[in-house]
Amino acid sequence: MRGRTIGIAAGAGVLVALAGTGVAQQSAAPIARYDMRAETMSGLGGMGAPGSGGGGLAAAMALGMGGAPKAQHMLWLDLGSTRGPTDGKPKAEHFMPPGAKLGKSVLLKTPVSEPRLPGEAEFQRPKGRMLIFWGCGEHAPKGQPVVIDFSKLAQGQVPPGLWTTTVPLDRWVSPGSSKTYGYWPGDDGKSARPDSSLPGQHRIASNYAPEMAFSLSKDFMGALDATNAPQPSGATLLRWGSLADATGYYAMIIGGKQAPKGQEMTDIVWWSSSAARQFGGGLSDWLSPATVARLVADRTVMSPQTTTCTVPAEVKAAAPDFMFGTLHAYGPEESFAYPPRPADPKVRWMPEWTARIRHRSTTGFLVGFEGFAGRSDNGRTQGTPAQEQRPQCKPKKKGLGGLLGGAVGGALGLPTGADDC
Repeated sequence: MRGRTIGIAAGAGVLVALAGTGVAQQSAAPIARYDMRAETMSGLGGMGAPGSGGGGLAAAMALGMGGAPKAQHMLWLDLGSTRGPTDGKPKAEHFMPPGAKLGKSVLLKTPVSEPRLPGEAEFQRPKGRMLIFWGCGEHAPKGQPVVIDFSKLAQGQVPPGLWTTTVPLDRWVSPGSSKTYGYWPGDDGKSARPDSSLPGQHRIASNYAPEMAFSLSKDFMGALDATNAPQPSGATLLRWGSLADATGYYAMIIGGKQAPKGQEMTDIVWWSSSAARQFGGGLSDWLSPATVARLVADRTVMSPQTTTCTVPAEVKAAAPDFMFGTLHAYGPEESFAYPPRPADPKVRWMPEWTARIRHRSTTGFLVGFEGFAGRSDNGRTQGTPAQEQRPQCKPKKKGLGGLLGGAVGGALGLPTGADDC
């Protein structure tokens, strides 16, 4: 870094058509990329997060009407570089403003590759069926649910058009896209706190990437305050308070119908608030404001003015034993780069580094528990820090099993995307 902090417009791509010129500016891939993901988790999302001191669904049900857990702030950092370390082992530090309450800096850890053990990543095909519903309304329209019989998947009998590419999967910084990679939280014992704040000067120094410096103006989003209530029709009304910096909302529910005693569950029910048949994938990720705006326009994502959604009665009827819901509020993005993009479109842009931070707020709730539905205190009260502890990088199986696993992970509020591990 040469003593300058440079900002660029959010969502800038590798090739940008400059308005009025008709010339596409050529640019090279940066030496280093830095990703920050900031989340406020409330309700069962905050309670079930690793390190939050909660016991997940069992603890939530035990609390019953005793009130919702406090909101948690969570932060994930990923640094990727095309270079190797200049000396010895990879080392990287992120120096944050005092308001982050994380000390002088946090250490980014480079994972150690481990050989895969025989059978470790083998996919266990689920049994029974999955029933898929979508859209807000008192009743599910004709054509729902779409039924996936897991016993038929071995013959490749997947309903056509079930999974689409309308919702993009962002390519976050990962070990697979970097020669040298570092992440946080690791094993330094630190995690974001409910009163951590992000605005201010940030600096990343390492022995495998150019030094980065930028100033953030956006803080963690407020906490979602959601309720759900049964309706005379058998439908369920979801209601939440709007967040000033939300760009759109998306809700999903995973439920089930238990098989007779001694047998495995026969039906898994999956509902999405999308007006179109869109599930999982990028919808459970940190989406850019530009992407959310497009998804709001085609009614895949609810608008930032929306504060209610009715879950069709048929969803509850199909999942009488349990339903766990998640509501995402997508938020703002800030992006930075050095050096800045040349004003002359004929000059090739060769950035040393790029950095971005995206925000979202997530709440989790049990459907049918009116008194315990993800209420919070706007993320500013003291509580036990919540933070995901990342495992060592190991290969993942792709395909339908990975998609279903990602959907459930997204329902729990865990970070998802096109990462390699």
